[in-house]
Amino acid sequence: MQILLIHSDHIEYQVKKKTPVAETIDEDMKQGSLDEALTAFIAVEKADESDPDRAAAATVDEIRKVAKQVKAENIMLYPYAHLSSSLSSPKVAVKVLKNMESSLKDDFNVKRAPFGFYKSFEIKCKGHPLSELSRTIQVGGEEVTGTAGPKPEKEEVISEAIKAEEKAKSYWHILTTDGELHSFDDFDFTGHDNLRKFRDYEVSKSRAVDRTPPHVELMRRLELADYEPGSDSGNMRFYPKGRLIKSLLETYVLDRSAAMGAMEVETPIMYDMNHPTLKKYLDRFPARQYSIDADKKSLFLRFAACFGQFLMNHDMTISYRDLPLKMIELTRYSFRKEQSGELVGLRRLRAFTMPDMHTLAGDMEQAIMEFGQQYTMCISVLEAMGLGLDDYEVAIRFTRDFYEENKEFITELARVVDKPVLIEMWDERFFYFVLKFEFNYIDALDKASALSTVQIDVENAERYGIKYIDQEGEARQPTILHCSPSGAIERIIYGLLEKNHMLTEAGGVPMLPVWLSPTQVRVIPVAERHREAAEEVALMLGCRTDIDDRDETVGKKIRDAGREWIPYVAVLGDEEFQSGELTVNIRSESQPKKPKQVKMKAWDLSAKVQAEIAGLPYKGLALPLYLSMRPRFL
Repeated sequence: MQILLIHSDHIEYQVKKKTPVAETIDEDMKQGSLDEALTAFIAVEKADESDPDRAAAATVDEIRKVAKQVKAENIMLYPYAHLSSSLSSPKVAVKVLKNMESSLKDDFNVKRAPFGFYKSFEIKCKGHPLSELSRTIQVGGEEVTGTAGPKPEKEEVISEAIKAEEKAKSYWHILTTDGELHSFDDFDFTGHDNLRKFRDYEVSKSRAVDRTPPHVELMRRLELADYEPGSDSGNMRFYPKGRLIKSLLETYVLDRSAAMGAMEVETPIMYDMNHPTLKKYLDRFPARQYSIDADKKSLFLRFAACFGQFLMNHDMTISYRDLPLKMIELTRYSFRKEQSGELVGLRRLRAFTMPDMHTLAGDMEQAIMEFGQQYTMCISVLEAMGLGLDDYEVAIRFTRDFYEENKEFITELARVVDKPVLIEMWDERFFYFVLKFEFNYIDALDKASALSTVQIDVENAERYGIKYIDQEGEARQPTILHCSPSGAIERIIYGLLEKNHMLTEAGGVPMLPVWLSPTQVRVIPVAERHREAAEEVALMLGCRTDIDDRDETVGKKIRDAGREWIPYVAVLGDEEFQSGELTVNIRSESQPKKPKQVKMKAWDLSAKVQAEIAGLPYKGLALPLYLSMRPRFL
């Protein structure tokens, strides 16, 4: 349980909007206020589910103790999910909150704000030394205070690159397609709202989130993924449908990389922190590491596939004829010990799946040519995954010297996307690269998250002793490109969910690309006598087709299919059996509460689906064919 205790002159809230997990409330709970109150903002966590009554009792004891210290007679219990990235189920949370309310009412005047609603609130904090306190209440009884701090941990390993990044002076600009660099003050952001949001995010360097992003509710409702309370924060569990989507995305990135000539390899996930070459690289890469002590060694979990591939390159015999030489690894997983306030949903994780491709180029000219090709490949990869140019903003980062020598090339990058891009320039090089781009998704909370990236690395060939033999038989050092064609696979899913949330808010109908939809066609037999025909249709369609054989009305089954964003829903009853045509709802052509419904033969529906998924990875259903045989994961 996470709680934030505010001793307040006044607290007042008002319900604004109901969420899908809202509890049932009376009219008098829709607004509330208290003067001279101890306000307890509360997040009930997954760990509390093992013993909810004990968790509630321990938290009540802590609230009583603080109330006595500040001499408060009034208590406001306020559910506040944003205090934790590992929340309990709504059912458990409501039970715990009600238990706490009941226990405290014996000694205090208590009000409880309702669970599962968007609410506006105003609070006036008193400002004395005990007026702001945070607590972590564990079911086991151990308490960690916000003032005393948690138990001492092993010192976090922070690279010199992160320290340098915090001190680095950046020169920010907007580059337009005519090659002009504009200051933020001079550029007109009218019509470029996401670019403006991206600018604000980058300059503020505020990475933490202050409320739960919409994709978290969606990843749970669609049964794709959830937090794993038995692991470290930022390590997720994926349910069958989420694992299917991840697998398809992974396969697609590997296929596209292979088409560019990349060889797939596999390397270890942990390395010796005191290896002389790796130690130097750690200090040049802006990431926080997980560290492990074993067999008298200090080890770290990889945050990318660079180490293994570079060590492999070092041992290889490479000719100029082999260049550009590409290798890729799909790292399941890479690890970065991101700061806790930044961890939420699938946006930023501590364990993630990263396609990591490296290219050895003969010289800077070849590196720049490869950079341009990989830039356009990344655009194409994201487009196939359902994220187009309108869905993300471009950042290009470089040293001033590199820009002066390659202005036309950098301007061409803006022309390719045909829109202004954000520029970050440094007078001196703080990292191993001289040029880098990222495609950044802007979500519903105006936070930016990097997807695809390519970097030109001018340090690591020398650091790792990577060489190739040129035309004259001389050993030379290549220039290295780092490329992640999609960025983290989990972040693609996050982007798709956030995009569909905003589409819904704008009055659209949400859906995933058909090739990524866990169920592509759902067949609904009207009665038991139509079940055999539904099985024949499912076989005929040749795609991920399931059958809703539950004892529910047809209307309920259609609504449930809509909540799962299923692209095609085919109803099969007496009329369809007689005519030989299915009644099909086509989601991509529908409007909210106005489904597009057509009559279609099964083979025509099959042809339509096959045309949409042609050339893209395919896997079968991740769950049983019949909905009546499926477990619930949430």
